[in-house]
Amino acid sequence: MSSRFVNPFTDLGFKIIFGQPASKDLLIILLNELLSGEHHIEDLTFLDKEDRSENIHDKGIIYDLYCRTSTGEYIIVEMQNRWHSHFLDRTLYYVCRAVSRQMENPSSKEVCVPDTPLEGDCGLLREEEASYGLRYRLPAVYGVFLMNFKEDGLERKFRTDTVVSDRDSGRVVNRNFRQIYLQFPYFTKELDECSTLSDKLMYALKNMNNWNRMPDALKEQVFSHLDRLAAKAHLSEGDRIAYDKAVDRYNGRIVENDIREQAVAEGRLEGRLEIARKLKENGFSIADIVRVAGLSAEEIDKL
Repeated sequence: MSSRFVNPFTDLGFKIIFGQPASKDLLIILLNELLSGEHHIEDLTFLDKEDRSENIHDKGIIYDLYCRTSTGEYIIVEMQNRWHSHFLDRTLYYVCRAVSRQMENPSSKEVCVPDTPLEGDCGLLREEEASYGLRYRLPAVYGVFLMNFKEDGLERKFRTDTVVSDRDSGRVVNRNFRQIYLQFPYFTKELDECSTLSDKLMYALKNMNNWNRMPDALKEQVFSHLDRLAAKAHLSEGDRIAYDKAVDRYNGRIVENDIREQAVAEGRLEGRLEIARKLKENGFSIADIVRVAGLSAEEIDKL
């Protein structure tokens, strides 16, 4: 039987739940749960998700969600539903691009510098030096990455928080650069084990694709809001067609991930060859097989 709700791990499903104006309150609740004890968001504004590049060799970035809080912090939220190589490098690039967007243009104001330390008013120079430093004052940028796969570069746990810190002491050097990784395959709690709203939200996101109604145990108002936003019955005809196509893409990626994880567990060349054989049997293109299996096109042609 088909689920009542969209799958939040599909590109479109995630944006239906969190990326429309009616989703703002739900997104704020999710982010406040993730940032509990660190920051509290009262309001936020959705920003242009496309970071256009002036470099013809750079394709730019299209974030899943990009927003600014009422107190000036910037937040990127990404749903990644399949593994790909160098994923952690990509997340670093995304946050760095968001940081670089906040830099102010250098001041062109000229300052009179005295010929000797005793000549003129050195206060003007100090003021300019302060202004020079202010150009580098940045708001906090958070990258929140929801992942429907296990990333080898992270610890084998659900949540990983990264900060800029001293390697030896662990003291945080800069609080304005934050990344939060959520690896959903490691979230294994059952509903009766979810004692916090954060856990209940994670449980719902992971499992709602299999539900025909919200469980009675999820009584908080936020889940009534989630019910309304995620119900397939509320989609327009155009959105439903687009969503069905997104589900087809998602199912194909799940096949890729399952095959890859099986081969990684085996840890042998034969495993990668088996990946390629199965992908080939399932009608995947040579380019897709090269990307997933890590083999050359020539090796794949011989299978």
